[in-house]
Amino acid sequence: MADPAVTEGERIVVTGSRIARQNVDTAAPVAVVDSEEFSLSGTVNIENVINTLPQVVPGFTSNSNNPGNGTATVDLRGLGAARTMVLVNGRRWMFYDTAQQVDLNTIPQFLLETVDVVTGGASAVYGSDALAGVVNFNLRHVDGVELGGQYSITDEWDADRYQVHGAIGTEFGDGRGRATVYAEYFNRESLFQGERGFSEFALSELPANFGPPLQQGGSSTLPSGVLRYLGGASGTATLPAGTEFGNAGAVGFGTGVVFDDVAGDFRRRAGDAYNYAPVNYLQVPQERYLLGGMAEYEIADGHEVYTEVSFVNNRVAGELASTPVTGNFNVNLAAVQPFLIAGDFAQLQSIDANETVANAAFNAAMADQDPDTPGVQFTPVTDDPGVVNFFVQRRVTETGARNSLDERNAFRVVGGIRGDITDYINYDAYYMYARTRNSQIQAGNISRSAFQAGLDGSAPAINIFGADTLTPTMVNQISILAQNSDISELSVATGFLSGTFGDAAIGNAAPIGFALGAEYRKVSSQFVPDTALSSGDVIGFNAGQSTQGSYDVKEFFGELDIPILDTDSGMTLDINLAGRYSDYSLEAIGGVWTYAGGIEFAPIPDVKFRAQYQRAVRAPNVGELFGGRAIGFPTVSDPCADANNVNDATIIALCEGTGVPVGSTGDPDLQPNAQTPAIFGGNGNLFEETSDSWTVGVVIQPTSVPGLSLTVDYFNIEIENAIANFGGGLNNTLNLCYNVVQDLSSIYCQAINGSRVNGAITTANPPLIISSNVAALQVSGIDLQLNYSTDVPFSLFTSNGASDLSFAFLGTWTETNDTFPVAGFDTVIECAGRFGTTCNNPTPSFKWTNRLSWVDGPMTVSTRWRHLSAVDDDDDNTDYTAFNGIERIKAYDLIDLTLSYDFNEALTFSVGVNNLFDTLPDTPTFDANGVVQGRPNSLLLGDNQEQANTYPSTYDVLGRDFFASVLVRF
Repeated sequence: MADPAVTEGERIVVTGSRIARQNVDTAAPVAVVDSEEFSLSGTVNIENVINTLPQVVPGFTSNSNNPGNGTATVDLRGLGAARTMVLVNGRRWMFYDTAQQVDLNTIPQFLLETVDVVTGGASAVYGSDALAGVVNFNLRHVDGVELGGQYSITDEWDADRYQVHGAIGTEFGDGRGRATVYAEYFNRESLFQGERGFSEFALSELPANFGPPLQQGGSSTLPSGVLRYLGGASGTATLPAGTEFGNAGAVGFGTGVVFDDVAGDFRRRAGDAYNYAPVNYLQVPQERYLLGGMAEYEIADGHEVYTEVSFVNNRVAGELASTPVTGNFNVNLAAVQPFLIAGDFAQLQSIDANETVANAAFNAAMADQDPDTPGVQFTPVTDDPGVVNFFVQRRVTETGARNSLDERNAFRVVGGIRGDITDYINYDAYYMYARTRNSQIQAGNISRSAFQAGLDGSAPAINIFGADTLTPTMVNQISILAQNSDISELSVATGFLSGTFGDAAIGNAAPIGFALGAEYRKVSSQFVPDTALSSGDVIGFNAGQSTQGSYDVKEFFGELDIPILDTDSGMTLDINLAGRYSDYSLEAIGGVWTYAGGIEFAPIPDVKFRAQYQRAVRAPNVGELFGGRAIGFPTVSDPCADANNVNDATIIALCEGTGVPVGSTGDPDLQPNAQTPAIFGGNGNLFEETSDSWTVGVVIQPTSVPGLSLTVDYFNIEIENAIANFGGGLNNTLNLCYNVVQDLSSIYCQAINGSRVNGAITTANPPLIISSNVAALQVSGIDLQLNYSTDVPFSLFTSNGASDLSFAFLGTWTETNDTFPVAGFDTVIECAGRFGTTCNNPTPSFKWTNRLSWVDGPMTVSTRWRHLSAVDDDDDNTDYTAFNGIERIKAYDLIDLTLSYDFNEALTFSVGVNNLFDTLPDTPTFDANGVVQGRPNSLLLGDNQEQANTYPSTYDVLGRDFFASVLVRF
């Protein structure tokens, strides 16, 4: 973390503006991270440093498996990765999918010079997407040859990572040009959750799931198989007496049998669970090849052409537990009889016979209804003797784990020309094209139609009635290999003039600066699933429909930097203004304005006050606009399955009005799994999001304390018309329907109505939750950055007896982080200082990282302290501590240590350890029933976790981690 240096008379362009200036301070807060932070932290993948910055809430990382997609993203202020603009050398970078987000894995870490983080909207300067701010990665040219490598491994001697890289740079054409070419290979080995004690078992504590208290949980879909009876295909029947499914007259998800050690022999289900955790990745494997180059050449005095080229091949695997087949299936009793013991087969025959009686009685009772009269239409139930419809749950472990392999090939090319028009005005014009193609191959999927055919007698019968009962032939019969691909393209043509109006100035102040330009930008993306995925016949990975679309935008922009005051005493006053007009090809947006204004005032040279206001926009991305309908499984809490509502007349009426059987409200079995299906997709009527951001701060660089600089900035960002899933998502839609609006005719209840099967929301007809401009977001807080360096009169390696001591601190206090899922309702999700199933990743009120380094000639010793304050669970209606769970994750601290030595100007060797004290979630101990004994530390969670019984993108899951690196220059 450092401040960039500017030599006397030099003018540079600072992130957040296109106007070259001598003063590196701007009205907008800019935090700068230098390349040393990456080398001292032993970081090969960029997200490992970016996510430690206090302005960032971790997005997907190398520890994100489910959810996760093999990419690494940056999310400023927790406002979403789509609202953070990522630049490289001040220009847009390539994105990887229809969400138009940047994968940080595509940026060459070893060439980084600085990373600039700008707070607040920056659309007036850079265009759409910069609502939360901008992260600009500045790459450096190389002079000579650089070869390097790094190896990392944990103290468990696993989770290996290694990288080799090289770069060659030289001047040519008698110094008129220079070029740098580079290459990198990176490999990250896999680590499974079963290889760490804290993540070996999926933990659960809530009564609605597998608790209380905190114990080994998992999934109710077992490798041995589960059958539940929901009333048959017509839903009109109940259980007869004498079956192990449940009591006579019972029906629904509370019924059920499981198969044990003896294939074909079932018993009453009694809370059985499958532990899916061990086979999930804790560290996702990755292999990356990266090639690229940068060059510039002065074709005439003051005129220079330049280019950038980069190519990345990135392969990332994902692995989940074996496919859980769930849903209603017709079972032909004759076809499956050979797989069942006689007594249990007789029970199924009894259920079938009872259905015949129930169907006949139902038809007789409804026979006098007029089929032509609306409201009393009646279609007779057709009985199907010898066939029973069961809700089947079968974990198909015979196929092995579900595997996906994502291979992304991305390239980007930039060509431009820049130079001076006059002594006061210069120009810059470039064209950029980027394209990413991702191919995903999925193994371990099951064909729903083939599975059904194997049960209903229309194909050779399959044996799902016990563990490991499917033969290889049966597995081949029902398995399906699926694949999909997506292609994303970005084209940008930009040209602008910048400089001053000659020597025109106000008094003794510097000349007035300006920038004026135009930009054309086109984005296009498509997602192409194969026939199996698009038809919905796949069970395992989520099915989805194709997505394809594009739009373009024509823009004009300008900036003014107006120095008003510059006295001999050092008092200065500057005003800056920026504006941009954007004309989108999307009818719902059309033309929009963004603008900004800022002020800087220094009463004395040591102190500068600054403030800025920005209006920014984000146009919907291709996925939000044109995304095909696809099923997803968010974690929700269904009020109809909440035992606390068993006596609430209003909620009971709403639940029964939306498909819950009479008398079943409050039954936890109405929600077989916390991950509940819904259909998600795009909306072509979306319009732009808008944000208003304010920042006010002070920069202090006291001449009386050389080497000290301090910046303090308050920020407030509000986003309106934020694009989110209808109703704020499935969980909030359920909350609005049953707890807030409480009106059966409301759009929120109608979204649920018709999606329940015997009261439960299943894959048979999931609710439709599509993208809408419904939400509002607000974040506010204070950033503090402190840098101090000084000489100390002690040395081991220098002749003058002195060495350097430096301290860098970067911290954030988050005052608010609020989401209004549906604007206009009082419902607000307050996430500052909280975590959980609604807020997701923890957002600590205080987050900081600081580094203390001692440089003694060729040797550097450095330590880093990373801190997160305590966070509280976001569910005010559930006390997890009552079930031996966690309501509050305590303050979290990590200490890292690095030693680096320059043997000479050509060779640097570094070693280090991250998470020096091996701070991890505790490994639980269990009794004979799988119940957790005692209370492990607060990092170990149950039902309010994200994955691996914690939040692995926020809290370290590898443990003490060693690295060694070498860099050779010649």
